[in-house]
Amino acid sequence: MKKEHIIQIINEGHVSVPRLLLNYYVSVGLHEEDAFFLIRLHSFIEQGNSFPTPEELAHAMTYSPQACLDKIQQLMQKGVLTIEEHQNESKNYYSEVYSLIPLWERIFKAIEQEEAEKAAAKNDENEESLYTLFEREFARPLSPIECETLAMWIDGDKHDAELIKGALKEAVLAGKLNFRYIDRILFEWKRNGIKTLEQARSYGEKFRKHQYDKKAPAKPDVKKDSGQSAPIYNWLGR
Repeated sequence: MKKEHIIQIINEGHVSVPRLLLNYYVSVGLHEEDAFFLIRLHSFIEQGNSFPTPEELAHAMTYSPQACLDKIQQLMQKGVLTIEEHQNESKNYYSEVYSLIPLWERIFKAIEQEEAEKAAAKNDENEESLYTLFEREFARPLSPIECETLAMWIDGDKHDAELIKGALKEAVLAGKLNFRYIDRILFEWKRNGIKTLEQARSYGEKFRKHQYDKKAPAKPDVKKDSGQSAPIYNWLGR
């Protein structure tokens, strides 16, 4: 569902308090009194009164009419509330209405930023675990050039961390534990549009069958291992 559709549903569809507002009002720079005022305003809008007066708002709260007017101005300055012109169904005249769409827009930006930060943190964690995994398999610290190569696979070539782990495992099972061999595996996978380990397994099976059918002199170097993540080939000897 597109963001615009979700915003429309929130703005038009229900009378309950939007959970998004409760969860993210702090993230968009609002205080509790701001959030409650917006909830009250949202309630008026849902009941069909899209432009309650300060007096009507004050009657439903402990604020004075002037305090309600001040709060409206503050929320507009914070960019979470606007006043728009709305054309009636007969198109004879325009009326003013409060719009909370800027609020939902701000909240969605906060959600996107939160998801981006989580993704970045996950990438950092995956990158750190990759270095640890490589050093464990190589039984030694990685050299500066090897660290640079691993960083290039992650940041430059945009290889998925799981695919890098799969290529490393295949190199281990093939007894060819070196970066050149792993790089060749990743290159072949990327060239053939492989993005998951399942696709890598499928590609390997097709390649092995093709090699056997051709009866090529240089046969794939295949090792049986029920737990392997990808087929084993002599990638450098292709």
